[in-house]
This record gives sequence, structure tokens and C-alpha cells, in this order.
Amino acid sequence: MKYMKLGSKPDSFQTDGNNIRFVATELATDIIVNVGDVKFYLHKFPLLSKSSRLQKLVAAIDEETNDEIDISDIPGGPTAFEICAKFCYGMTVTLNAYNVVAARCAAEYLEMHETLEKGNLIYKIEVFLNSSIFRSWKDSIIVLQTTKSLLPWSEDLKVVSHCIDSIASRASIDPSEVEWSYTYNRRKLPSENGLDAQWNGVRKQQSVPKDWWVEDLCELEIDSYKRVIMAIRIKGRASDVVIGEALKAYTYRRIAGFGKGSITNGDVFRNRELLETVVCLLPTTTGSVSCSFLLKLMKALSMVASGENYKKELRKRIGRQLQEASVSDLLIPSSEGDGTMYDIDTIMSIVQEFVMQEHGSGETSPQSSGEVQEVRSPVFVAASAKLAVANLLDGYLAEIAKDPNLPISKFIEVAEMVSGSSRPVHDGLYKAIDTFLKEHPGLTKSEKKKICSLMDCKKLTADACSHAIQNERLPLRMVVQILFFEQVRASAASSTAPAGGSDPPGSTRSLLPRENGASYESSRSAATTNTEDEWDGVHITGDLTSLKSRNLAGSRRGGGAGSERSNGSGDANRAAGNGKVKGVPMPKKLLSKLWTSNKGHAAENSSSDTSESAGGSTNPEETKSTPSGNTRHSVS
Repeated sequence: MKYMKLGSKPDSFQTDGNNIRFVATELATDIIVNVGDVKFYLHKFPLLSKSSRLQKLVAAIDEETNDEIDISDIPGGPTAFEICAKFCYGMTVTLNAYNVVAARCAAEYLEMHETLEKGNLIYKIEVFLNSSIFRSWKDSIIVLQTTKSLLPWSEDLKVVSHCIDSIASRASIDPSEVEWSYTYNRRKLPSENGLDAQWNGVRKQQSVPKDWWVEDLCELEIDSYKRVIMAIRIKGRASDVVIGEALKAYTYRRIAGFGKGSITNGDVFRNRELLETVVCLLPTTTGSVSCSFLLKLMKALSMVASGENYKKELRKRIGRQLQEASVSDLLIPSSEGDGTMYDIDTIMSIVQEFVMQEHGSGETSPQSSGEVQEVRSPVFVAASAKLAVANLLDGYLAEIAKDPNLPISKFIEVAEMVSGSSRPVHDGLYKAIDTFLKEHPGLTKSEKKKICSLMDCKKLTADACSHAIQNERLPLRMVVQILFFEQVRASAASSTAPAGGSDPPGSTRSLLPRENGASYESSRSAATTNTEDEWDGVHITGDLTSLKSRNLAGSRRGGGAGSERSNGSGDANRAAGNGKVKGVPMPKKLLSKLWTSNKGHAAENSSSDTSESAGGSTNPEETKSTPSGNTRHSVS
């Protein structure tokens, strides 16, 4: 730290109690200066010889006041005045980064200019500031911190602007030219620690990281920090990535609990001001700030009840790089009274921003035709980004589905925000639907049918199909459809497979019971329903993989085609009931459901859900014309 000593006489100021200061000399004092609660017993001559203001005040006093003046409004208070008084007496006083601004403002207040005496205090302090303080990185930061309590004096005297310019200039230079000490707390690279391999036996000089100044600026209050960052950006030498890293470090440092998704500090107004300022300072370049940090900002803005304009700007930024986010980042707690656990509307707005990139937007409306509206041009969005967002949304659906208060309409609305082309595999969507069905057991048949219609059976992988056909939470019609499409895929695969080959481990047939009671390459009975843990362990693939399984659909039983197609449950019963039939083997629980459904249909002929589920027919006329007795078979 830089410092400057003034005067040569010993310090003879003494204290009598807490509120009295005097000079210990043989000469009696002849003036009392009141500064707040402190009284200074001093001598007129040394003070008046260097202060024009004190001259005016002494000249204005009358005999009744007994040579007592009051300057309680002096910037810096008693401490700053004492420095000026010691300088007037020629006593030793030390100036440094912590007290120099207060002394400068007090000297200005006392009018200690060169016109009164050459080499006066104002001149000496200006020399010290320009030759030492403003040339020091850390001293400039310390001085800037002290200026806040001295406003507006420090602002009017240009001390604040000089500090900001000094800091911004040093933060903008080439890192290779940084020779002064600085604070840097992140985990250093091997090259920064001098641990990288030596070349030709000579150790390389440790490099200075581009964001070397980030941690030091975290000590500033938000108003000073804002001005420094803006000055750095104006100089244009620091990249947007470094600016973004600085804003991230500052937010983590100044808001307790921000990294954990909660704000533990009770000063809501201060936190709101800080967060809104950070949002305004964010670089415009996409990717300069991580999507995770932006979503944490959004979560924090919701906690402090920030204005809608700040949230709107943040939603646009997040939408442009949503593919980088994780599911945990999207779980923003809802405000009190919303009823649901998470703020789903905010996430939907962000996804909408992502979708609108390719189409552009002109947010004009008849009601606001007189206002200036933003018009955005279409932006190319890579297929990989669309796939990443689709997978992200499926994972998000699986999490919010655990909320028992989540309405089915909201679940469907979120699921439909991603187009079918962006979701080539529906394993993630199936898992989300299964979770919703599990957490909402009171759904009606029509509601189950509606939510399951989101899923395309043809886009389920073998693992998902294996789980789905044994899932008792799915409507029976959905299970039959999955079996049918698995048959179609298996038939297509078997046409190119070598004859006599065994079923691949991933095929659905491998999990179904054989005719003699054994299972296809599985130690677990196919009649046992997969547990939730087993499904959670299934890896959700990101793209479609070909299913190289053998043909699961053998030759049908002899007879009329109309009789064979008339009832899907009859087909399933025949396949399971006759050991010599080469039909599709089915899980015992599914057979039980089909058998029960078929009996109910024959007895009551009224349940629409049973007829739709059990009837795998694609031709309703054939089903209607064929007696149920013609398609019933005994199940051994």
C-alpha cells in the first residue's frame, strides 16, 4: 500500500475523554472548533494561515460566542478535520488509501488552496493521488470503496471518476503485462502454478489468466461495481466471456446462498437491486454466460419479486442457449399461492423463446401499435440443439410429474411444446407419463387415454417397450399397440437376419415366457412387472437404434381372416393358450387383463374402454359381425 508522510513535528494532539481534543503546548488555546460531538481546543494562527474558510468563520463570530465555531458538516467528520489541523501545525501525519479521500474532501471544505499558501494541503494530496494511488491496482479499489461515504464531495472532486478510469484501464491491459499482485481464488491451471512440463530444462514463466481482476472487484458495492464494469466494456478490450465471468463471481460473492438456489440474506431490497443490475450488465453475446447461471438468476429474481421487464430480458437470453441447461436448473420454485411446486409458466415462456428463434418475432399488437416493438430475425437452430432441448424437456416433465397438484392440462401443454421431429425417441416422454400416472392414481380412463396419446409407440426403444408391456398403469389399448408395433419392427428385422439365429437380448420377445414356461434369455419371469427402480435404471437413448430381433409374430392359426382379426384379446388368448401356436407370447398379467376384459365385454357389452383395449381389430365392422363365442379359447 502506498502512503505519504506530511510534516516533521511530533504529534502533540491529546484526548480528554471521548469528546475533547487539544494540543499540548505551553501556549493557551484561543479557539474552539466543534465537529459533531467533538470539541477541538486549538490556536487561531496555524489554522487561519492555511484555511480560507476558517478565516471567514472567525471573522464572523462575535464576543458572545467566545471564539467558538461549528463545522459539523465537514466531510469526513472529526477524523478528517484532525488530519487537516495537524497539517496546519506541521505535525507528522500519514496519508494512505484509507484516509486520503476524507482528507482531500475536508481540505476542500476548509478551502486550503495554493492561493492562500504555496504547498498547501490540497496540492500535496492531489500529487499523492495522481503519482501513487491511481497508479496502484489495489489502492485504487480501496479508495473507490471509501468514496461512497463522502458523496457528493468525492464525486464533485473527480476522485470517483479517476478511480474508475484507473481500475478499468488496468483491467483492460494485456494479461502478459500484469506485474502487480492481485487476488485470484479459482482453481489455477497447471501452467499458472508453474507445474507444467519444463521445456529444455527451463521453467516457463507463470501466465496471468484473462480474468485475473474478477475477484478483486467483488469487494465493491453494486453502484461502484456497475460503473467499473461499464467503463471496462467501453474500453472494449475485455471479452464478453470475461465480463460474464466477472458478473457471475460478483453475484456468488455478494448474495449468500445464491449458488444453492436460495437467498439467505434478509435484505430483499439490496438483493433485488443487485440482481437487476447484474441482468442489465449481462453481455449480449450468446454463450458469454452459462445457461445455468442465467437460470439461477431467474430463480433469484422470482425470490425477490423483481420487475417483469428484468425477467422478460432474462427469458430471451436463456431461450437462446436453452440446450445447455440441466433439469435441476429448470426447477424454479413457484410463488406462494400458485398451488404447484414449480414455476412452470416461466419455463414454458423460456421454451417458447427457444422455439421462436427459427421463426423470428415481431411483437406488435393492435393495442400497442403506437409503441416501438422489437423485431427479431430468424436464427438457424442446429438439430442437435433441438434434440437436447427435447431431452431436457422430457426430463423436466419427469420431475414436475411428481407434483401431486400438477394438473394434467399443464403436463400436456408442456409436453406438446416440442415438435415430433425434435423428439426421435419417446423413452423420456414415456418415463414422464409413467411418473405422472403413478403420482396421480385418480385419473379417469379418458384422462389416461389423453395423456398416453402424447406418446408414439413406434418411437419407443426395446427397453422401454419391455417395461411398457408389463406396466399395469398404462391403458390396455396402449399396451396392445406397443406389442403390435414391436411385432412390426421385429418382422422387418427378421427379414434381414440369418435363419436359425437366437433372439437378441434387447428384443421384447426375450422377456416374454416361452411355451414350456422358460423365458427368452432372461432369468426373471416375464409375468413379473418391472419395478420403478428397474425402469429408472434404463438408459434413455438419444436417437433411434435399429432393433435386430427375430420375428415375434409366427404364422397365424388356420381359419378365416375375419375371425382372426375380430378380437385382439382372442388372438392373445390363442397365442398363450395353445402351446403349438406360433403366435406372440404375452406376459401372464397382460393375458389376465385381456381375458377379464373379454369376459366383461361378452357379459355387459357396455364398457367402451374394455372394448377399445381388448379389441385389437382395425375393422369395427368385422368385430361387430363376429360372435364372441367364435373367438374364445380356453387358457390352460
